[in-house]
Amino acid sequence: MAIFSLPERKAWVLRTQHADYVIGVDASGALQHLYWGEPLSISDDIPSTAGQHAWIWEPEEGNSREECMPWGRRNFAEPGLKVDFADQTRDVVLTFDEADIEGNTLRIVLKDVLKSLQVTVCYRVIDIFDVIERSVDVKNTGMGPVNIEQVMSAIWHLPVYPSYRLTYLTGHWGAETQLRRELLHEGKKVIEARRGITGHNNNPFFAVDFGEATEETGLVYFGGLAFSGHWKIVAERTPYQTLQIAAGIHDFDFRWRLEAGESFVSPVCVGGFTNQGFGDASRKLHGYQQQHVLRGSGQLRPILYNSWEATSFDVNETNQKELAAKAARLGVERFVVDDGWFGQRDHDKAGLGDWVVNKIKFPQGLGPLIDEVTSLGMDFGIWVEPEMVNPDSDLYRQHPDWVYHFPDRPRTEGRNQLVLNLAREDVQAFVYNAVDELLSTYAISFIKWDMNRYFSEPGWPGAPVGRDREIWVRHVNALYDIWRRLQEKHPHVQFESCAGGGGRVDMGIMRYADQFWTSDNTDALDRLRIQWGYSHAYTAKSMVCWVTETVNYMNGRQIPLKFRFHSAMMGTLGIGMNLNHLTEAEMEEAAGYIAQYKTIRPIVQEGLCYRLSPPEQSDLTSVQYVAKDGQEAVVFVFRHAQHFGHPALPVRPRGLAPSARYRNVATGEVRSGQGWMSRGILLRLTGDYDSAMIRLVQDESNTYESK
Repeated sequence: MAIFSLPERKAWVLRTQHADYVIGVDASGALQHLYWGEPLSISDDIPSTAGQHAWIWEPEEGNSREECMPWGRRNFAEPGLKVDFADQTRDVVLTFDEADIEGNTLRIVLKDVLKSLQVTVCYRVIDIFDVIERSVDVKNTGMGPVNIEQVMSAIWHLPVYPSYRLTYLTGHWGAETQLRRELLHEGKKVIEARRGITGHNNNPFFAVDFGEATEETGLVYFGGLAFSGHWKIVAERTPYQTLQIAAGIHDFDFRWRLEAGESFVSPVCVGGFTNQGFGDASRKLHGYQQQHVLRGSGQLRPILYNSWEATSFDVNETNQKELAAKAARLGVERFVVDDGWFGQRDHDKAGLGDWVVNKIKFPQGLGPLIDEVTSLGMDFGIWVEPEMVNPDSDLYRQHPDWVYHFPDRPRTEGRNQLVLNLAREDVQAFVYNAVDELLSTYAISFIKWDMNRYFSEPGWPGAPVGRDREIWVRHVNALYDIWRRLQEKHPHVQFESCAGGGGRVDMGIMRYADQFWTSDNTDALDRLRIQWGYSHAYTAKSMVCWVTETVNYMNGRQIPLKFRFHSAMMGTLGIGMNLNHLTEAEMEEAAGYIAQYKTIRPIVQEGLCYRLSPPEQSDLTSVQYVAKDGQEAVVFVFRHAQHFGHPALPVRPRGLAPSARYRNVATGEVRSGQGWMSRGILLRLTGDYDSAMIRLVQDESNTYESK
């Protein structure tokens, strides 16, 4: 059983394959965290709910470890819930009311001791991946309104330990998901987004260890928030050697009004545990996402070609057909037309919001191009940015009130555009209908949904009383609802989440997205670091990686085609370069890499990821993928620059069956899995930007006998 209660202790054990998570009700009725870690043998192993040592100036019950710690009494840590009642009371004291277990879900109902407020804390156990989903439902059971000022999806309490280290992902546009690790000292470490979307600067992922874990060893607590808007994660270390991680919607500029009988349900926060290091933590998250979160998880992602870098806004039927013919020659499976196909969209200063086909560029609509693409054996995709509008557009001229703004204040533009107010029902209807009409009119199989600016002047003139600061959540919920309805009506259409690169990557939009545009930076060397960080939090199947020009616009460095392809083959492969620039020899070489990728695609997209050598520690980066049945492994190795004539260091695979025989497909050499892992693979990688892809396949002959 994944969840069982201990009535005599008034406690509950949430048991996964390799961990126990234990909570209980203390003498005051508060729901307390008791334990999280390796499985306990007997109920007597479970700690008591009695308070710990009380320090002068601290509460008598010691350092509170409440599961849903409200702002009230003498709770001084980051609150899980802060509300303002109609009579201006801002104190909340939650006590246990009832509990319900249904399958792998536990719901515990808490009620305020004096006010008509009910909080249901929900736990869902995904035992095979040692993961727990948490959320809270706050309900106003009284007559007057209640304002929620802060609500956290989860507060995770870690074991008492003298040292804590936080792993997180940071960066900026063009440098998303950069891995950071730092020791936590007394106080708060906050990673956050308060710009309306998930953001390029931080990502809602965390991992905590005790300063000792490696890729393969050590206790690691990990998780992430499933929300695509205004969020924060607070790691708060006290002077008493305790640490809590609070994760949820950001309280900055946020307020949610609950009228009598109304409820507010928080986003889901995921938490997990492993005793086998950061690599195992990532593989658990990847497996959880593939089986329980990622849309279309049972389907392999097609190889796509996107025409943006070839034609930019100068897209038209003729040049797209020419590119489609060349893409088909390479073995591409999906052809995507990017920005510039609609309205008066000849540059980024006009046309957003006018989602009608430009008849100068496509005199007969998109039909002839789509027919040509499908006749070449590819399906057809298209770029949209429906949450945005250019002031120079018919839509804005008709509905200038549809954007976020404050009356009598300037409307600051970003990329010459403004953000449509999805909190408004008429705007929601417009966005849904515009995309629905496009999908209903044409045989489109793929939508690249972009979002190229943060929010500013987040006003909602005409909002219902007390609801103007709900836009941070209402926008995201409306977006989810639009995607859900579109997908129910057009189930064959796959969706890519893009926001100027990796600005909207999280497990919230992942429930509706088939894949993510990882970064606008397609420099193959930079991407090794972006993808390395990304792999800590998200499955490779969701990560779109493009092969682009020989000289990349980001850094101006010249990188060989092989290195560029190998870098992009570590996720969902895409091609973005101008195919008109390729020689016949390069076309043939590119077609060969695409054919190779098709043979390894199931392993990369659905296998187990092992990070072997990080890009920042040496001139060698290596990442491995192992098929879930262990029959085959693929290792990618990249040498950035050779120095002093030194040979490349050996690459030591992981995750192979020790006694099974594996054959190197390129050389024919056969060793046991243990032999490959212990001796490693020595490659001849020389000069700058050299790379290799190694395939190890279980030999049909019998396994080695153990001795």
